[in-house]
Amino acid sequence: MMEFWVSSGHQLLDRDEDGRLVLTDDYLKAHFARPELMPPPEACPAEQRLHAALMADPRRTVEPAEIAALEDADARENWQVMLAFRDRLTAAPTLEGAYLGLVRGHMHETPPLFVNQLTQVILRNVLDGCDDAHVLRAAELFFRPQRASVEAGALLLADAEIVELQEDRGRSAPPLLQMFAEPVVTELDVLTDENAASYGHRSESFDLVLSFSGGVASRRGLARAIELWVAHLLGVAVTVTPEARADEEDWAWFVGLDADATRIGNALWRGQELDDGDAERIIGLFALRFTHPEEALPAIGARPVWLLLAMTRTGEVRMKPQNLIAGLPLRTREETS
Repeated sequence: MMEFWVSSGHQLLDRDEDGRLVLTDDYLKAHFARPELMPPPEACPAEQRLHAALMADPRRTVEPAEIAALEDADARENWQVMLAFRDRLTAAPTLEGAYLGLVRGHMHETPPLFVNQLTQVILRNVLDGCDDAHVLRAAELFFRPQRASVEAGALLLADAEIVELQEDRGRSAPPLLQMFAEPVVTELDVLTDENAASYGHRSESFDLVLSFSGGVASRRGLARAIELWVAHLLGVAVTVTPEARADEEDWAWFVGLDADATRIGNALWRGQELDDGDAERIIGLFALRFTHPEEALPAIGARPVWLLLAMTRTGEVRMKPQNLIAGLPLRTREETS
């Protein structure tokens, strides 16, 4: 069995009888030990004491006076946000329950970093036992922004943070070398069947490039990750297939998998003219169908729900998997019973 995404902390969590993640003190301690939450050397004694106390007892109540005692205003704000997030985790029976609570009302109050970390560990649980590197690499889109580029006619998706690091190194090179440097993405390995077995030991590096337009396996991998995500979080069985085009007569419902796709989809839905280049920025089209059509709204039934994935004008792909939770046309439990 392939091990991957160890840094998500999934091994520190318990599971309930339904296979959902149950919060543990060890997971919370690991969260407080992340670099972004470690007090800097110049932090005031009050912040050092607060951090040490939470490392000893990560569920302890933190009094408002303890936050007020922090000398740095940014530190006070950071700890308020972090403790609010911790309290949402501890109040829910599972991490999946906490995530659903965020999606259904508190996402705007939570920093994207925390949302992505929570998404990753839940997705790690969803994909436990998966040995298909194409599914695992495509699933990284759920929690890590990508940079899109076209090389030799193929649309490639590379991890945005890795590309930025490579570009920073390139900018430090002598000007003459910079003139003849190849695009950063060409310096990274593209995921293929031949190197797929290497995914496990390099999954923490996030340095494999996804061939998305020309790679059928990559688009199928993302489709499979979406199927498993929806089934785990919503308890609804669906099939998702990559498509080349959408038939207008089946355009009954869509979900944008990112902000740009939502905006473009809304324009199409209303019959509006698209802005220049908008159509070309749709990089993924998928048809989602309910295995049990009676679980969908009557107007949908067996018809497909179209999923759109787009890149920004600057070539970034920032998928929002929470849109799958909030946007699918599901009947309520009362309506299906």
